[in-house]
Amino acid sequence: MNDPLMLQEARETPQVVAQQLERNQDAVRRVAQAIRERQPAFGVTVARGSSDHACTVLKYALETRLGLSVASAHPSVYTLYGAAPRLGNALVVAVSQSGASPDVVETVRMARDQGALTVALVNVQDSDLGRAAEFVLPLQAGEERAVAATKSFLASLTAFLPVLADLTADQELQRALETLPQALTRTLALEGEARDRAEPYRYAESLIALGRGLHYGVAQEAALKLKETSGIHAEAYSAAEFSHGPKRLISEGVPLLAFTSRDAAGESARAAYQSLLKEGADLLALGTGAGPDAGRTLLVPATGHPLTDPVSAALAFYLFAAHLSLGRGLNPDAPPLLSKVTKTR
Repeated sequence: MNDPLMLQEARETPQVVAQQLERNQDAVRRVAQAIRERQPAFGVTVARGSSDHACTVLKYALETRLGLSVASAHPSVYTLYGAAPRLGNALVVAVSQSGASPDVVETVRMARDQGALTVALVNVQDSDLGRAAEFVLPLQAGEERAVAATKSFLASLTAFLPVLADLTADQELQRALETLPQALTRTLALEGEARDRAEPYRYAESLIALGRGLHYGVAQEAALKLKETSGIHAEAYSAAEFSHGPKRLISEGVPLLAFTSRDAAGESARAAYQSLLKEGADLLALGTGAGPDAGRTLLVPATGHPLTDPVSAALAFYLFAAHLSLGRGLNPDAPPLLSKVTKTR
């Protein structure tokens, strides 16, 4: 029996990241130069589903590295309510695998008509979104057939990072990007451990994914994938926000998947997870940072920079999620009621 497409495509990620870095060099320079010249006052992201979770990671990257305040656009404000937010002095970044959803396309077109600096991170370059935006940073992920996005999401996490490296002259980030394919190959070697870590959750009905800072978007993506591929009622929370009410759920036995990190948010998140363990939480830690209990941690290879570490964490999670689905007797490539391309307005 062949492995599901979800696993096959996740395993392509090192190659995808390498070719993206190589092929996008000219496009990266053009986008960086435009940002320098036009000095946008704020940022706006436009996306749906997994792509919107990539935008959460991008928001933290832009705010922490450029000091640029970033908000997530709600396309229905324009497409359904007919109101056009003032975006003329904004950097508008749209992320999409297909580039086909009308609400994302129309919002980008509206922003560009106002004079916004619009950038599309899109896998299908010859798409409505690719034509609507002023600049395109191709994901370079190749055809993605699995309904559950893996390599395109991971490529969305990396596509804008070379622009940040250029704008900030961050040589450490540039080196981390160049060696990221090797780090991701090491992450793939954890597949057996990820399968073993998934086994205890075969019968889980609910699960909460936690993350902080750059890894919060990865937690959001984890919750979505668990819904899609295993039918688990999963929700994502900031590790800080979880204590403001939702923590009540651990008394009902709801398990936690806690993303760790080695960045500025890492120690705070680890302390929060340690506190949850003391309060009786069923907690599995996953990420590049140490977990509160080494015996309940899937430790992922560090990549050399805080902005690239979420990529290896998300890849390790995909291995976990695919094997969890298989362990539940499901096919992660055939989630009920879902299709690869979703068009909304």
